[in-house]
Amino acid sequence: MFAVIKAQGKQFKVATGDRLTVDRLAGEAGNKIALGEVLMLIDGATTKVGKPTVSGAKVEAEIVEHSRGDKIKVFKKRRRKSYHRTRGHRQDLTTVKITAITA
Repeated sequence: MFAVIKAQGKQFKVATGDRLTVDRLAGEAGNKIALGEVLMLIDGATTKVGKPTVSGAKVEAEIVEHSRGDKIKVFKKRRRKSYHRTRGHRQDLTTVKITAITA
């Protein structure tokens, strides 16, 4: 069984036991949470597509760890104006483990 969920504006295909990296979620490591809206649920030959979500379906997860992503460089430049700025950014991330998918 797997599901397509919408969490924090992004869509993910998840199954029980999967580890998923999403933007930072509130909570400590070990806490149980319910993830987003279930858009589609597939169980063997049966497929349920939501309009826009599948009613009664829920995806439960456990927070594994909080971390930060790789550093990216943000460079701005205006040509011929002697203007340039360099900044760095690291995204705060949370790794979750899918524990259950219920219909």
